[in-house]
Amino acid sequence: MSVRRPDTHGSMVPNDEVMPYSDDETDDELDDDFDETSDEGEEPEVPRPPHPPVEARPKIGWKVKANDRPYHQLPEFEKKVFLCIKKSRYSGNAIKTYKYNAITFLPLNLYEQFKRAANLYFLALLILQIIPDITTLPWYTTLIPLVVVLGITAIKDLVDDLARHRMDKEINNRRCDVLLNGSFQETKWMDIQVGDVVRMKKNDFIPADILLLSSSNPNSLCYVETAELDGETNLKFKMGLRVTDERLQQEDQLAQFDALIDCEEPNNRLDKFTGTMLWQRERYPLDLDNMMLRGCKIRNTDVSHGLVIFAGGNAAKNGGKTRFKRTKIDELMNYMVYTIFALLILVAAGLAIGHSFWYEEIGSKAWYLYDGKNQSSSYRGFLSFWGYIIVLNTMVPISLYVSVEVIRLGQSKFINWDLQMYFAEKDTPAKARTTTLNEQLGQIEYIFSDKTGTLTQNVMQFKKCTIADSFHVITIFVVYPQPVDWTWNHLADKKFQFMDHSLVAVVRSLKDKEALEFFKLLSLCHTVMVEHKDGSDLIYQAASPDEGALVTAARNFGYVFLSRTQDTITIREMDQENTYHMLALLDFNSDRKRMSIILKFPDGRIRLYCKGADTVIYERLSPNSKYKETTQTALDEFANETLRTLCLCYKDISQAEFDAWSRKHKEAQVTMVDRDAALDHVYEEIEKDLMLIGATAIEDKLQEGVPETIATLAKAGIKIWVLTGDKKETAENIGYACSLLTDDMQIHYGEDVNEKLVVRQANRRSEAFTSHPSKKKPAEPFFTDGGKNALIITGGWLSWCPQIDFVDMACECEAVICCRVTPKQKANVVSLVKKYKKAVTLSIGDGANDVNMIKTADIGVGISGQEGMQAVMSSDYAFAQFRYLQRLLLVHGRWSYIRMCKFLRFFFFKNFSFTLIHFWYSFFSGYSSQIGYEDWFITLYNLCYSSLPVLLVGLLDQDVNDKLSLKFPRLYLPGQERRMFNYKNFFVSLFHGIFVSLIIFFIPYGAFLQTMGQDGEAPSDYQSFAVVTASSLIFTVNLQISLDTAYWTFVNCFAVLGSIAIYFGIVFDLHSAGIHFLFPSMFTFTGVASNALRQPYLWLTIILTVGISLLPVICIQFLYKTIWPSDGDKKYEKELEEEERRTKTSAFQRGRRSRRSAYAFSHSRGYADLLASGRSIRRRPPTRGGAQDSIREVSQREAENI
Repeated sequence: MSVRRPDTHGSMVPNDEVMPYSDDETDDELDDDFDETSDEGEEPEVPRPPHPPVEARPKIGWKVKANDRPYHQLPEFEKKVFLCIKKSRYSGNAIKTYKYNAITFLPLNLYEQFKRAANLYFLALLILQIIPDITTLPWYTTLIPLVVVLGITAIKDLVDDLARHRMDKEINNRRCDVLLNGSFQETKWMDIQVGDVVRMKKNDFIPADILLLSSSNPNSLCYVETAELDGETNLKFKMGLRVTDERLQQEDQLAQFDALIDCEEPNNRLDKFTGTMLWQRERYPLDLDNMMLRGCKIRNTDVSHGLVIFAGGNAAKNGGKTRFKRTKIDELMNYMVYTIFALLILVAAGLAIGHSFWYEEIGSKAWYLYDGKNQSSSYRGFLSFWGYIIVLNTMVPISLYVSVEVIRLGQSKFINWDLQMYFAEKDTPAKARTTTLNEQLGQIEYIFSDKTGTLTQNVMQFKKCTIADSFHVITIFVVYPQPVDWTWNHLADKKFQFMDHSLVAVVRSLKDKEALEFFKLLSLCHTVMVEHKDGSDLIYQAASPDEGALVTAARNFGYVFLSRTQDTITIREMDQENTYHMLALLDFNSDRKRMSIILKFPDGRIRLYCKGADTVIYERLSPNSKYKETTQTALDEFANETLRTLCLCYKDISQAEFDAWSRKHKEAQVTMVDRDAALDHVYEEIEKDLMLIGATAIEDKLQEGVPETIATLAKAGIKIWVLTGDKKETAENIGYACSLLTDDMQIHYGEDVNEKLVVRQANRRSEAFTSHPSKKKPAEPFFTDGGKNALIITGGWLSWCPQIDFVDMACECEAVICCRVTPKQKANVVSLVKKYKKAVTLSIGDGANDVNMIKTADIGVGISGQEGMQAVMSSDYAFAQFRYLQRLLLVHGRWSYIRMCKFLRFFFFKNFSFTLIHFWYSFFSGYSSQIGYEDWFITLYNLCYSSLPVLLVGLLDQDVNDKLSLKFPRLYLPGQERRMFNYKNFFVSLFHGIFVSLIIFFIPYGAFLQTMGQDGEAPSDYQSFAVVTASSLIFTVNLQISLDTAYWTFVNCFAVLGSIAIYFGIVFDLHSAGIHFLFPSMFTFTGVASNALRQPYLWLTIILTVGISLLPVICIQFLYKTIWPSDGDKKYEKELEEEERRTKTSAFQRGRRSRRSAYAFSHSRGYADLLASGRSIRRRPPTRGGAQDSIREVSQREAENI
């Protein structure tokens, strides 16, 4: 039985083994998690153990009648779409994934783009520039950049939509045989309707969501490939009902089929279906095993017939819903754009007021400024305000969002191309499945990881077992140096290895009754399907790797599972083949944590076999059951070795007892409300008074490099939480094995901290009455002893703990392990940390039970492992091994964050430097909204003259190489602390831009006051001044980005020099006489560049301006690197010193207490519903593929590189 810890606090401790939630929630059910204790001051006074919630009643409102198209057009099935326009709720089968057609593309795409605030802002500016009294810039200065940005986005959208058009056309024009007017006729998919009977052939795609009626295989079994649905290429199987299999094989039988299907409405669940079929006054239950979903492909089945249940858009609803994720930098960038817009309004308003005063005092009295308009100074100030909104519009960067998307796309490609994240054994490269989250990889504070298949390999091997009987009180078998030779068993799996020769001898002797019963149970109590390949070779397909390992073990010990039909299971017991009649199969789920099978033996006996987690099995054992204590001792030993365990037991049932139970079972099978709950209740009635046989132990090894990866990430300041469905003892031992838990940590268990939680709640309630709400005291830490702490809790404890207290306590710990948690609880934990800590989170997992957690976190990472592709399909990033996570974060994530921050800082700086020239010029132009540059320079500045160098910094820059990034994990800290891009950095860029614009304007202004050219003429005109300031700006901006570039390549050098060359090339062209002759009103700076830039005096002015602009930056960078190192620099230096002093120490293994291990089941549902109807299977075997370097001594040269 379960052993309580000695310091348990009585009723304060919930049942550690309770898993209070089901594991089939959809994404949108996770939005309001833990609402029962959402307010900090409203915790329950007495914590109560949780109760499983009653499953919501399914919506039963979808009726389908076979071979009756007019039935579905009845008025009762119509729905209102607009005003009084109604249409049938049963949509046609044509799909439409494209967004545009030839008529709607231009207006609809423009509408979508102008929903963005920046694009709408520039459209408003363009409209203002059309008004003659307001405009101070030609319309093309705004139109050309806007058209370029809109055009690039529109072309991208058009290419994407054309691909969708081609795909839709190809799918809608596929052909399928439909039963019309008594015979099958070839019909396009788009013409199929709900209620049609269709015929599909081998390798056909399934045209809609279809109820399987019959097939050419025995028992109407149909094999499907779901690669387009969930990415998995291994075959799955569906089956028709027995009644349809027997009566609907011929065309005339199908034509007379008139059943009425009553089922749930279209929804986004891919893992559930509930319905009934009423036919010939009999009602039959329907579930997911009877349904074939649209997009799957028929395999290994010559012909199959089905009834269309959901068509077209309704079938498409049966897909997952993905949350839209945005990065913290995205949010901050939007706020900064709003800040810039507010500054623009304030500056324009100030200059407008200045113009009003200027005109009142000076402008109205100067006869030569009279423009013939009798306008008041206030009205002129109003016009000047809008004029400055136009002139200063480049403060709000129109090309910012397009540039950011280009950078993110490039960073995603670098992740995809990284050969060091390529797993050769399975030919699996890393994949960035999104392009919008790369820089967030450099800010991760918490990682939430699954255990099985993520930290471990999820390749199960049967290692040990305990079988108790009169001869073997407890048999924990001794390891021999050589594995067992299986040549005596011609059906054995030659890859299976087992070390205990004595157990094989006991089984082969046929004298140990309990040992024989043990392996007979393993060969009979399962949901494995078998395929006979090449005559004698058996290929097993199991719902979980654990089941496959157990059946394979029984096979090698002489109990070979051969085949199964609807009612029978055939096995070979040593040399004798026996067939057992299967009366019922009670399938596994994560709430039951066990499965059972009821069999009728050849001699007429009825016996129930059961296997499951020790906690649920021990609760259901008979008082007369033997071997409880001995088996428990063995389980504790297995747990110490981090093995996964199952207890095996049986029960003999009389015929009368079974008949009474069978009637209840059949009633529960056809109920339409809470069918699963009804079945579980019936299962509970029969699964009691069990007799224990023994227990199995399965090994699931750690993946390569997991301990090193976790240790490295911990040094980077990232806290790692493991969320698993395994038992507490196994999870704790795995924590030590993978270096998540270390010997210097103080381990706290959920039951140990209950007293602290009670005190915290009492203090909070008393403070609520005594203290002023505005004077809220900060909460005291839970752990005041100092040192490192780790927390190990269970799902039952988590369900009643107040959420704020749990988050505060857990976040004080270096490591957290949550055991026995359901998929929904995993997502809840992630949500709580995001909600209360505002932290950037990452979830990583490999199975369907990790999907909710992956979608809830800021970053979701999927591992393509043994449990299919559901996690990968729901993830943002995917790769094959957990150890690649450190490279994804510490290299790609860190680089992406640094690059994006540097890009944004410089982008804002160069725009401020460029735009504020107009501000300084306004003091000398009567605040009249005049511009300080040539029109075309304003148009092309962000497009051609300054965009490429900063774009390449955002794509290629790196402060240290990848090896040093991994060697010094603390380099990751600035991203977590958000040091490199925040409002402080923004205002530094603003003041830097103000300073540079001040220098660029006033030095040429002073130089132009009294000057003389070589020809005796003074080049102090406005146009020459505009060319000199523009040239100074181009040199300054491009040289400034050169100073900020840490990693030089040929491309960077070419971009800087090329941008300067492009500027002069375009300027000389635009100032030529030829283009002025063609467009005299648009190109008015004729000959200015060639005249001004041949003056040495003006070149000296440009050099002086650029030098003074860059000199303070050079000095500040020098001082920061030599005299005022940052806190981070000091930490890195300290780490270098520690690294140099570090010596290798011998490994020390922590002594551990004995603990029991986890139950060896996956969280996925088994195949019991399928097997209860009895189907054999042929299925292809899954393909299976067969260190991180430790931190080394750092050389002095590498240290200097940092």
